[in-house]
Amino acid sequence: MEKKTPNRTLFSYDNTEEVQLAQTIAGTMYRYDNLPKDRIASMEQLNEEHVRQFWERGYLVVDRVLNEQEIRTSIDALMDIIYDRSVGSRVQFVKPKSELLTDEAKELAARKVYEYADHEPRLRAIIDHREILRAMEKLLGEKPKMVQDQAILKPPSGGAEKPWHQDMAYGNLAYDKSVIGIWIALDPAELDNGCMHVIPYSHRTGATPHYAVRDWQICDVSVQVDRDVAVPLQPGGALLFSGLLHHGTPPNFSNKRRRSIQIHYAPESAVKLKPQAYKQMFTNELTHAEC
Repeated sequence: MEKKTPNRTLFSYDNTEEVQLAQTIAGTMYRYDNLPKDRIASMEQLNEEHVRQFWERGYLVVDRVLNEQEIRTSIDALMDIIYDRSVGSRVQFVKPKSELLTDEAKELAARKVYEYADHEPRLRAIIDHREILRAMEKLLGEKPKMVQDQAILKPPSGGAEKPWHQDMAYGNLAYDKSVIGIWIALDPAELDNGCMHVIPYSHRTGATPHYAVRDWQICDVSVQVDRDVAVPLQPGGALLFSGLLHHGTPPNFSNKRRRSIQIHYAPESAVKLKPQAYKQMFTNELTHAEC
């Protein structure tokens, strides 16, 4: 199988070595020629067959979850947080904030906005979105509870890769019942700016050990790249996925923004795993194998 690297227009990595590594990762760890075969137009169309398909494959693609006003309002809220016009939420920058002297510098260095649920009502409205909650209840089989709120950002010309992983391998999402994530595009999420990629059916194998390599991730050699499905989305479209599904996003090689909201829900009855149970499931504690 030939793996194609998407067209590259601009970079802002710190050095040539980082550029080369990003190109290699994009060209070897991701496919760009295998797209979802089934999509549904809106959450309102979600039916029992779609629920069955979700649990069989581990994901579901919905073309329209947010309308244009909701998209615009969400973007405005995120930018206000990054630019310090909305307080209380948290931002992960890839550079020291003391070096970020302009709004543009802040935006280019912002990788993640999180813990906004109690501070930014415009984003809280997305968490409590009626159609999202209704879909989660259908998928989970009981009332959902929000267990994580964040926005994942890939700025133009250098937004970093998020290596292949399972979300439940992050301790704060390690529950005794399946967690479901919804990833909502606010900008066009395309093949060249870091759209989501998934490995269908990978959630069926359960917990996979993760290692600290480029990030907290599944070993590259354990990723079934030949089964990778890329999931481009238009603004307002969403990917719903199991917290055990293997997924990742390649670097943003374009001069386009790629902003998204990602919310995780768990069944109301779910409880957090104890640290020892988490370690046995998602680390190499039992095997002592190395990546």
